[in-house]
Amino acid sequence: MNIRPQELSDNKEMSMCEFFLRKSTTMNKVIIEEMPEKSWEAVRRIYNAGIATKNATFQSEAPAWEVWDQSHRKDCRLIAIANDQIVGWAALSNVSNRCVYAGVAEVSVYVDSDFKGMGVGDQLMKKLIIESERNGIWTLQAGIFPENKASIALHLKNGFRIIGIREKIGKMDNIWRDTAMLERRSKIVGIE
Repeated sequence: MNIRPQELSDNKEMSMCEFFLRKSTTMNKVIIEEMPEKSWEAVRRIYNAGIATKNATFQSEAPAWEVWDQSHRKDCRLIAIANDQIVGWAALSNVSNRCVYAGVAEVSVYVDSDFKGMGVGDQLMKKLIIESERNGIWTLQAGIFPENKASIALHLKNGFRIIGIREKIGKMDNIWRDTAMLERRSKIVGIE
């Protein structure tokens, strides 16, 4: 496990103890619930922090609520709460408006940088998969920058497989970037 520099204080020994205590406490006390509109500012803060890494999305900034709301499914939006604060979110977007792809959606999962490596993303993903299947989604897909190894590992852990690399699919800061394409096919929805 890597300890991030911002988590170390002058008393490194105490800080490490506090970190491990926080990690074990957080993993056991994360609450996953539906994302209400009133959570948007916290969700947007986490989204903007992910955008700032330059390895989460091609987006340059989080949009206004109305734009985000229109581009994401209404039925699969989740937030993770730990220590009485929103520490992560997950949502689905339809990949197409054609009826043949009605059960295919793209995954977004973002975790507050102070809570990465504590199981928050895994809990969000597991609940998102359950909710997606409850709502008739048979395929989940994700486009992830290959440099974002933590996100790829999270998806693989939850039954996604890498189906390929889309080379130079888009530009960020005038530099062509690749994305890994991952998908997860449900074993209970769309099997008839």
